[in-house]
Amino acid sequence: MEEKQTFQTTDEYIHQFPLEVQEKLHTLRKIIKEAAPDAQEKISYQMPTFAWNGNLIHFAAYKHHIGLYPGASGVAAFQKELKGYKTSKGAVQIPIEEPLPTELIRKIVKYKVDENAKKAEAKRKG
Repeated sequence: MEEKQTFQTTDEYIHQFPLEVQEKLHTLRKIIKEAAPDAQEKISYQMPTFAWNGNLIHFAAYKHHIGLYPGASGVAAFQKELKGYKTSKGAVQIPIEEPLPTELIRKIVKYKVDENAKKAEAKRKG
């Protein structure tokens, strides 16, 4: 039986892929870091994850797409802009051969930062 690979860092995760996929993942990581400069990077569910007052967004690469996981609220809030992509309750699939929608990703991450800030504030007032 093949042993499932586990990752400790985002770099370890990214380096398992072919160079052209690594480039996309590095770009995606950079966009997220710029949109959420205070977020902490970690591996969660064996995927690169950015967290700030809770999880903001996860991402992963697959054979035919890059998966972006901003959660149900992140997908719902951008339904119109995401029309061209395959989505599910909390996930967006960006075909591997297409360019990353950088502005849209930036907007989704900023939306999640605002959402988590509001949740944290409500908890404090709680």
